[in-house]
Amino acid sequence: MHSPHTERRDAPPTASPPGSLSTVDLELVIPAYNEERRLARTLLALADHLRQLPLRSALRVIDNGSSDRTAECADRIAARGVPVTVTGCSRRGKGAAVARGMVTSRARWVGFCDADLATPAAAVDDALALLQDGHQVVIGSRRCHGAELKVRQPLVRRLGGAGFRLLTRRLSGPIADTQCGFKFFEAGAARRIFADITTVGFAFDLEVIARARALGLALQEFPVAWSDQEGSSFRPLTDGRRVARDLWRLHRSLAGFQPVPEAAR
Repeated sequence: MHSPHTERRDAPPTASPPGSLSTVDLELVIPAYNEERRLARTLLALADHLRQLPLRSALRVIDNGSSDRTAECADRIAARGVPVTVTGCSRRGKGAAVARGMVTSRARWVGFCDADLATPAAAVDDALALLQDGHQVVIGSRRCHGAELKVRQPLVRRLGGAGFRLLTRRLSGPIADTQCGFKFFEAGAARRIFADITTVGFAFDLEVIARARALGLALQEFPVAWSDQEGSSFRPLTDGRRVARDLWRLHRSLAGFQPVPEAAR
């Protein structure tokens, strides 16, 4: 693994060449389920940052069967100079919503972030710089050197996270933080990874990383500033059993998992 790149924040990414099949250079996917209270603020922050970048960008909300006005939030952001679209996803689960956005994107680079924007929009700059350097999978991290935890999670969630990391080390390898909802991909790499994703719940990020490693893709973890946000739909006690089942299935489905050695990439 290379050391995290933090010095490239001010380096402008290169736009797609003329004649590219991509309609935009960067598409940012936001999976959302009943997020009308938080989504508009997130879209505004992202749009305000993206329109300052020297490339063409777009936002896409993947509405995961919301029963509130989540989809209508996108209409309010159209005047900010960044296209915002909404795509429905009837298959429930954050992993399913993200996968739908990834495999259907026509951008050169595609990423996803959570609707609460726990990682600030400015971190997009670091992700793009790493993609420009040739990394195919760029993983925001709250645990690698240089990361900043501005607001920590409650104790019960921190303990659950520690247990999760112990149970998943074989699949995550050197990646210190599999669960941060801030990941970016070269488009071809995204399609290869997400075309076969089977986990749709909390553990889907782990499957993404395990598949990327098995495919021998160039991964890079980079530090982000992160703040825990109120309103998470994850319930440690009741959802913990579902996570355990997902991990059991994931370990079985990836029983023959053999990551490509770093030197061979």
